[in-house]
Amino acid sequence: MAFIYSTVGDNAALDHVSTGTAAHMPAEWEAHQRTWMAFPPPNDTFGPAGSPTLDRARAAWTRVAQTIARYEPVTVVADPRDATAAREWLGGGIDVMAVPLDDAWLRDSGPTFVHQPDGSLAAVDWIFNGWGAQEWAAWTKDQAMAQAAAAGAGVPVRPSPLVNEGGGFHVDGEGTVLLTETVQLDPGRNPGATKDSVEAEVHAALGTTKAIWLPRGLTRDYDEFGTRGHVDIVAAFAGPGTILLHRQDDPAHPDHAVYLQLKTVLAGQLDAQGRPLRIIDVPAPTVLRDEEGWVDWSYINHYVANDVVVLCGFDDPNDAIAAGILERAYPGRTVELVDARDIFAFGGGIHCITQQQPAAMDGGSL
Repeated sequence: MAFIYSTVGDNAALDHVSTGTAAHMPAEWEAHQRTWMAFPPPNDTFGPAGSPTLDRARAAWTRVAQTIARYEPVTVVADPRDATAAREWLGGGIDVMAVPLDDAWLRDSGPTFVHQPDGSLAAVDWIFNGWGAQEWAAWTKDQAMAQAAAAGAGVPVRPSPLVNEGGGFHVDGEGTVLLTETVQLDPGRNPGATKDSVEAEVHAALGTTKAIWLPRGLTRDYDEFGTRGHVDIVAAFAGPGTILLHRQDDPAHPDHAVYLQLKTVLAGQLDAQGRPLRIIDVPAPTVLRDEEGWVDWSYINHYVANDVVVLCGFDDPNDAIAAGILERAYPGRTVELVDARDIFAFGGGIHCITQQQPAAMDGGSL
C-alpha cells in the first residue's frame, strides 16, 4: 500500500479530511487504559535466536514492561514463534498477544489511539514503510501491526494515507503538534508532500489545529540506521504550553549546534491556544561517544503512564538531574529510572518501544 502526494496540490490529503469525522488525540499524560509494546524477535537488529544480543534486547524491553505494569495494564505483541518465550521473560501480569512481527518499535509500527466524537476510541493506521523504505528495514509484517493492535483493543481503525510513525510527532492534547521537516517531508516517506498537505492530514487524524515544525532531529538519527529525525528524542510536550528540550552542553558534540538551532526555532512560538511556549532544557548525559560515534542518549525519550514517568537511565551523573526536572514537570507522578543503554544501542529509547491506549471518555465504552 502506498500513497503519493501530488505535487500539483493538496487534494489527496484534503479529500481524506472530508471523508472523516473529528477525532482527538489526548496528551500522553492523560489517563491510560493500557500500554502496548512488542517483544524483540530474532532479526538483523537484535541478532539470531539464542544470541547474547537478542537476550540483551529482550531483557531491556522486559525491564520497561515490568516497570509500567506496576502502574497500568500492559499488552506485549510477540511473533507467534516467540510467544512462549515472551511469557517466560515477562512473567505473570502482562498480556501477550501473538502477531507476526518484523521488529519491536511499537511506537512507530503500531496505531495511534484517538478519541472519537462520542468519547470512544479508534486507532489511526498510518502507512508504515520502514522509516522511509530504508534498505536495512523490513516491514511486510509490521505494516499490518496497527490493524492487529486495533483488533486486540476492540476499536475501529481510521486509515490514514500519510506515511508516518508515532515517534515522528508529539501532541499537547490541546491542539498543538510537533513535527520534523526531515520526517513527514522525507521523499522516502511522502514524496511531493508539502507542509500544508501534511498538516491537513495530521490535523484530521489527531484533531490538532497548529503544527510547530522543527527543522531536524539529533545527529545520530541521520546515520545509516536512524529514523531521519524523530521528534520524540529531542523535544516533547510536558503539559499545555510546556516543552522539554534536549540540551547538549558540550560544543564538541554536533548536537550542541542542533540544540541552539531548535531553541531558536521554538523561542517565541505560540501553541494552538495562543500561549507562548515555556521551554525546559534537559541536559544530555555526560557521555559523548560510543563505539559507533556521537551518542544520541536522551532523557526526552521517556514515557508517561498512569502515575509514573518511565525515564531512560544511563548510569550517568545527569540521570538524577533529569529525574528532578521531570518530577517537577509532571507533579504527582513517580519517576522511575530504567536502564536504557541497550535500547539505545539497538536504535531507540523507552518512548520508541511503548504506545499508550488512552482511557475512553465518559460515554465511550472501555
